[in-house]
Amino acid sequence: MPAFNVKIIGALFIGMVYQYYYGGGDTAYYFYQSKIVNEAIAEDPIKGFILMLHIPKHFDGEYQMYTSRMEWYFGMNMYMVIALGAFINLFTFSTFLNTSLFFAVISFTGVWALFRTFAVQYPQYLRQVAIAMLFIPSCYIWGSGIFKDTLCIFGLGWLTYGVFQILLQRNFSLSNIILSALAFYILAVVKIYILLAFIPALALWVVFMYSDRVKSGALKFLIKISLIGITLLGFFILSNKFSEELGSYSLDNIAKTAETTRSYVYGQSGDDGSGYDLGEIDPSAMGLIKVFPKALMVSLYGPFLWQAKKIIVFLNSIEASLFLIISIRIFTRIGFVKIWKEIKSDPNIQFFLVFTIIFGFAVGLTSGNYGSLSRYRIPCLPMFGLSLLLIYYKAENKGRMLFPLLKI
Repeated sequence: MPAFNVKIIGALFIGMVYQYYYGGGDTAYYFYQSKIVNEAIAEDPIKGFILMLHIPKHFDGEYQMYTSRMEWYFGMNMYMVIALGAFINLFTFSTFLNTSLFFAVISFTGVWALFRTFAVQYPQYLRQVAIAMLFIPSCYIWGSGIFKDTLCIFGLGWLTYGVFQILLQRNFSLSNIILSALAFYILAVVKIYILLAFIPALALWVVFMYSDRVKSGALKFLIKISLIGITLLGFFILSNKFSEELGSYSLDNIAKTAETTRSYVYGQSGDDGSGYDLGEIDPSAMGLIKVFPKALMVSLYGPFLWQAKKIIVFLNSIEASLFLIISIRIFTRIGFVKIWKEIKSDPNIQFFLVFTIIFGFAVGLTSGNYGSLSRYRIPCLPMFGLSLLLIYYKAENKGRMLFPLLKI
């Protein structure tokens, strides 16, 4: 119930922030366009539900009175939010906050599935798993309203849970299969680049889980190296095969996207406390390698307190500073050797860090704005946070608390 309550508070809070601080924004525009679908349903239910399913073309004369008013009808990734909002509006009588609360509940089911996946594996670290998975502020704020991010949190949670149940627990129940397929579909439609970062991590997670059952150290090493190579090769093949669907986030275009975004965003926001600049980005493999540390650093630990010049950015910087402090304390208390030992010994930590590194680099490279970054990075924050806590507490062997005031 505490986790559910913070999701509800997050949905109410972000709704009021967009109304009274930003004076509108994409969450309000999603809601506005969903009401257009509800208008169609009120006039002709069959016609309206056909529109909800995104069947008519945008130039279809019979539906143009609706589609012409929906700027985001063209993109299925955005229209999925609109369609879901229209369906929920049928039960909330098209009231914004009530519809936002339903989105928060949908997101919460995915968050809870993610929590359950790892709570059963670490019953001795239940508090740490709960804090990382359920109570990171930006996750329950930005992942609770009428956003694409809300659906992505749902998808990530249920896909992780489904893979764990089906491939690792061998629980082939129909509900697990359906939820996994639905989660995969939502991620593929709404934000396919999340799926592109998530699939290699999931594949390596399953590989590491099974390889850990091999007793021979040499054989285990060979299996891991071979399957890591296969996974990476598959990653590049899929990236090239779906380059059109990935668009600006394909491997060929990501550097160009980053440079274009950097130039535009920094030109718009400049020194107002929102934009950040990674410098000139060379659109080549070596150029990406050079900018990798800066992109990952800003994604996981930015903005720093002295960079915040807006209240929203300042709040984000407090959370980012806590991550930085935790990381520094872990390195100073435990040391690199013990940290590496814990990473090597735990497939879950390996899974968390692989996804965090791939995804964190991508969003840090391409966002160019701290406000956008605070939303885009939320899929990896729970996993990054839990990896830090598990490394510390496993190495300490139930020793000192990391933060006594928080009882962790």
